Amino acid sequence: MLEIALYVLAALLIIGGIAGNILPALPGIPMIFGGIWLVAALDQYRHLGVWWLVIIGALGTIGVLMDFVSASLGAKRVGASKLAMSGAGLGTVVGMFFGLAGLIIGPFAGALLGELASGTSVLRSAHVGVATWLGLLFGTLVKLVISFVMVGLFGFAMLFG
Repeated sequence: MLEIALYVLAALLIIGGIAGNILPALPGIPMIFGGIWLVAALDQYRHLGVWWLVIIGALGTIGVLMDFVSASLGAKRVGASKLAMSGAGLGTVVGMFFGLAGLIIGPFAGALLGELASGTSVLRSAHVGVATWLGLLFGTLVKLVISFVMVGLFGFAMLFG
């Protein structure tokens, strides 16, 4: 009975993790990896061994890093100042504590304020802010794709490993 409950918990972690890639209150990729690791442990690592976990974990690490740098990369793409890129990164970190609105507004506001502080016009600063927000959107998409690849590799290993 406990084993079934743990499998259900693992499934909930994976499903919740996929949702967490869009919902800011949940740490999506770490939840997915936790669910996968729980299934591997319950299966005594017969189908999903160390190398599978390392590969899936490495993908997860890339996804988490992408979450933190995507807004800054969007700003850099349009030639933003160093202050704007720092502001985008800081805005992303601060925004995480304010839910979905914070994750949408934080990077934009950080890049905008950073670009304004570097002495450029309001229009140019707004352009940098929008590019930052688009970078964040792209990062979310990449994170979602990585999550599905992690789950796909997990499924492949469980079926054929």
